[in-house]
Amino acid sequence: MLLDDKLAQQIVDRTMKIIGTNINVMDQYGIIISSGDSLRIGQIHDGALLAINHGDTVEITEQSSHGLKGVKPGINLLLKYNQEIIGVVGITGNPDDIRNYAAMVKMTSELIIERSLLIEQLQWDKRHVEEFISSWVNGELEQDELNHWAQRLNLSLTDPRVAVVIEVQKNTSNDYLTTIRKIVDLLEFPQRNNLVAVIAMNEIVVLKPCKTEPKSWSHSHESQRIDELLMQLTQHDIDNVKISLGQFYPNLNQVPLSYQSAKQVLSLGKKHDPFAQKYLFEDFRIPVLLTPLTNSWQGEQLSQSIIKLKQWDKSGQLMKTLYSLFEHQGNLKHCSENLYIHRNTLRYRLNKIEEITQISPHTFNGLVELYIAAQITK
Repeated sequence: MLLDDKLAQQIVDRTMKIIGTNINVMDQYGIIISSGDSLRIGQIHDGALLAINHGDTVEITEQSSHGLKGVKPGINLLLKYNQEIIGVVGITGNPDDIRNYAAMVKMTSELIIERSLLIEQLQWDKRHVEEFISSWVNGELEQDELNHWAQRLNLSLTDPRVAVVIEVQKNTSNDYLTTIRKIVDLLEFPQRNNLVAVIAMNEIVVLKPCKTEPKSWSHSHESQRIDELLMQLTQHDIDNVKISLGQFYPNLNQVPLSYQSAKQVLSLGKKHDPFAQKYLFEDFRIPVLLTPLTNSWQGEQLSQSIIKLKQWDKSGQLMKTLYSLFEHQGNLKHCSENLYIHRNTLRYRLNKIEEITQISPHTFNGLVELYIAAQITK
């Protein structure tokens, strides 16, 4: 471990407030890297070299300081980490006057070093966890790699997990980074046991733990939890987010599928209902499952019927009628009542749809094909 100038400056600032005398911090080569006297930075400190070579504290009196380079009277104490010398802290002054402060300065300095290393380690671990989650949701890990990473990072993979994607929208009041930090802090509350990773500048993925028994999975319960999260975010002045819940899979190897479904739900949700904040897989189940057809020849063939209908139906009346029929599951009575038209008028419109598309909305197969075509063309 190396003692850098930023950490050394923290030691100088903190300890000088305690004892009110000049403090120098030297690296393992005896070079002053931080000091209350900025003019001394970069100089070699012979007192520090003596302490390093002797492996012990060195006191410098007024008399002995004359024969040393870059040294004033004071006490030089070794700084260690894991029994390894990483530097020296020097207290300027008459040794008899400052001896009582020496142990306190050394302890304070080493506590600052330990705290800094702990924070650095936590940040390092956090980066590794985010890399692990990113690789996991993108399907880049085999089972053995998954188990290895989880064990190395001390992460529990006991329970199955479902993917939630949070997208931060552009907001003039807060930048992306500030907003994302606030959201991550809320999501990483220990009791939640969430696995959280910032995937992109404005995207967070959360792998929420679920009960082991698949039958215990409750879509409505997870929906309620998202509502609670949105309320929490509002309390923290965050309302520029969109949250999508993916499909639940009991197998951890299927987490990438859960993530993909959450991404597709978010994409479709923003198109269908751009003002909503919450999008659920159950609400977009059919459109999401039909998404792979969009760019295939099968999807192109299916969509031709709706494309023709839209081209002919300039007023949108026939499309509105067809969507109402979908909504009422082919029930003509309910559909005509919803549209406030006579059933004969409804039949006329449906016959017109059949004439244009060559597909009959009067039959179950025809209605299903038109429904799939309508979903694809959306």
